[in-house]
Amino acid sequence: MTSSILNADLHCHSVVSDGTLTPEQLAARAKANGVELWALTDHDEVGGQDRALAAAQAAGMKYLTGVEISITFANKTVHIVGLGFDAHDEQLQKGLLQTRGGRSERAKEMSEGLAKVGIHGAYEGALKYAGNHELISRTHFARFLVETGACQDTNEVFRRFLTEGNPGFVPHRWASLKDAVQWIVQARGMAVIAHPARYGFTPNEEFALFTEFKNHGGQGVEVVTGSHSVAEYVTYADMAKEFDLFASRGSDFHSPSESRIDLGTLPWLPGQLTPVWEALADRIQ
Repeated sequence: MTSSILNADLHCHSVVSDGTLTPEQLAARAKANGVELWALTDHDEVGGQDRALAAAQAAGMKYLTGVEISITFANKTVHIVGLGFDAHDEQLQKGLLQTRGGRSERAKEMSEGLAKVGIHGAYEGALKYAGNHELISRTHFARFLVETGACQDTNEVFRRFLTEGNPGFVPHRWASLKDAVQWIVQARGMAVIAHPARYGFTPNEEFALFTEFKNHGGQGVEVVTGSHSVAEYVTYADMAKEFDLFASRGSDFHSPSESRIDLGTLPWLPGQLTPVWEALADRIQ
């Protein structure tokens, strides 16, 4: 698996975090869309990994373990994807448990904020959408607000209620960049900066993120991903070369009705980059 012309989708979410499909349904969808190498990367949780591996193998797809860890960097939430690690590593599991720990309190505060503007019962409503109550998130609140008719779609919910300065926004202090990268690396995996264009960093902040990430042992960056534009593929291909990082590709698929890009339907990685799967060849199952 050394070619950049490989239908690898190394970023998606199941009901174990904030997706709407089971790991088995995702595997079937990935296979139907021609995915050759797949990873399930639930938020701060590896509980779906054994199921995803079994489903991938049953479908005849190659598989890499995956997770997406929330961190705080420069006062913003940033996501670090881990690939090819030992999903049963104790230290990694303990770190993820700590990271998940603050979500319930944050969710209750979000619900209180929404109640002040006349949206009641949001915490209980969001819980209905959370397959894993430990991982209740803004996405689950968004689905509840769409269901109740408060908003047309989840994008409107985020814009009006769940982003900074709006009634349902509550910041969360996640793990540090150092913690997240080290949990992944010591579990024999590769740390990857997820969808870097999404954070809205200044050039100096972004340079600091990439530099610190690399210093802690991070090795990859998502170049081709669901939220990047064609121009951003080029920008982050250049960043991958500048920082000598492996390049990753992943749709960030959550749901058939919500996601802009379906599993396995992204453009190829630019050919001048070294794909993450080349470096992780011995971890592919």
